[in-house]
Parts: sequence; C-alpha cells; structure tokens
Amino acid sequence: MAREKTAVRDKKITWKEIKRQKFLLIVAFFVTVYGFIFYYWPLTGWLMAFQDYKPAKGLLHSQFVGLEKFRFLFGDPEFLRVIRNTFCMGVLNLVTTTVMAILFAVLLNEIRSSIAKKTVQTISYLPHFLSWIIVTGILHDALSSTGIINDVLLRLGIIDQSINFFAHPKYFWPIVAFANCWKETGWNAIIYLAAITAIDPSLYEAASIDGANRLQKIRYITLPGIKPTIMILLLMNIGNVLNAGFEVQYLLGNGLVQSVSRTIDIYVLNWGISQNDFSLGTAAGIFKSAVSIALIVICNQVAKRAGEERLF
Repeated sequence: MAREKTAVRDKKITWKEIKRQKFLLIVAFFVTVYGFIFYYWPLTGWLMAFQDYKPAKGLLHSQFVGLEKFRFLFGDPEFLRVIRNTFCMGVLNLVTTTVMAILFAVLLNEIRSSIAKKTVQTISYLPHFLSWIIVTGILHDALSSTGIINDVLLRLGIIDQSINFFAHPKYFWPIVAFANCWKETGWNAIIYLAAITAIDPSLYEAASIDGANRLQKIRYITLPGIKPTIMILLLMNIGNVLNAGFEVQYLLGNGLVQSVSRTIDIYVLNWGISQNDFSLGTAAGIFKSAVSIALIVICNQVAKRAGEERLF
C-alpha cells in the first residue's frame, strides 16, 4: 500500500513538473528533431563507402563492394602522405594556437588599464571574422619576393636575396601554423580570460602580502586556476587534429609544395568531386571521423587516470 501511494505521488509530481517545464520540453523536442535531421540522418550516406556508388543508381541500387575502397585508400602511398600532412599540421596548429591563446590571455590580464585592455582585446579578435581568402591574400603579399618580410630581412642583412617562401616545402607548415595563430589567438583567448576572472582575487592579495612578484602570481595562481579550462578545451580540440584545415592549404598550396600541403579534405575533394568517386571520398571521411573519436576517447581516459579534468 505504501509503495502504491509513493508511486501515485511521484507520478503526480512528474506530471506537475512536465507542465511547469513544457516550454523547455517543446524547445528540446525541436532541437532533438533538428539534430537528428541534420546530424544523424546524413550518416546514412556512409553506406557509399561500402559501395561502388553511382549517382544514377542511388544508395539502394549501387553495387556493394565491402571494404574495397578502404583497401585502396591504405594501399595508396599518396593517402598515407596525406595522413602525415594532416596529422602534423593538426598537431602543430593545436599546440601553437593553444599556447599562444593562453600566453596572450595571461599577458592581457596583466594590463592594468581597462581601456588599454579592452582596446587590445578587441583588435586581437577581429582577424577571426576575416575570410581565409583575405588572410591568405595578406600572407601572399607579405611573403612574396617583394613583400615586407623579404624587404625587412634584406635591410637587416639576414639574407642576401629574396626568398620565395611558397616554393620551399620546409616553410609551408610554419606558414600555416602562423596563419592560424594570427587569425584565432585573440578569439581563443576569450574563454581563458573568462576563466582568469573567475579566480578568487583574495589569492592574489595573499600572494602580494607574502611578497610574490607578478611572475610568481602567474605561475602559482593564474595558471593553476585556469588549468581545468585548459584541459577541457585541449581534450575537445584533440578531436579536431585531423581537421587541420582545407581553405588555407588549398589557397596557399601549389605544385611545388604539394607533397606537404595536401590534407585529407583536399584528397576527398580531388577523388570525391573531381573524379566522381564519391565512395572513396566517403571512406576517407569515415576514417577521419573514426580517428577523431578514438583520439578523444583515449586522451579522455589518460586524463581520467591522471586525475585531471575530463569530458566524460
């Protein structure tokens, strides 16, 4: 009898809560439907990776070929080179953008003038809103044989003749990393600045009383205070290592640096669109998604074992 009364009471509470939260439930329903239609339903297209897909026949009538497309991918030396390029540029971008964003946020936090701080912060995140077309155009002009970089190096006597930076593969990855840093550092620093403002000011006051200088405050208060934020963002961004980019590599790349400039996305474009092999392009996309998920799971477990912040 007591259990029945408890069940009836819980049921009344549940329906009362549903009525009270009905607006949020309606919004959640539409968000769920939106996510299913635009995020999960398109995954049915992955079936193409296991078919000799022909647009005229469609998914249901194209010939099933199993793992043949995957065997072709991993047997293609060009695809293995593309994986190397994508992974190396992704890691380089991750490290440089993360370090620069943290460094910029910490240094910006040390500016005492609120007007100067807001001005610098506003200027710093404006490049985030620029198209990669504009960014790569600026890089081309700055790094050209008659650009400002070569002009400065010649005037300082560092080099004897102009360097064609886009003709030497060894310069390509640093250029891509610099472009990402310049474009995204200010924007990425916003969340670190928010984390810094959440640190208890009394910690800095106590450190001042103990005679700590500004560098010691950064080392022992600021950086430990934003460590959870750094770990969470790092884990989230690790999944994007193979999303090293498409626009910047496609726009800056040329035949002379093709061996280091091609990424998985460019490979998919060349095979999936240019040569109409949609199955091969889909297989490459599945590989990239699988590796990204694996990286997140592995790094999350490593963070868990180390006692650090984790995603799940």
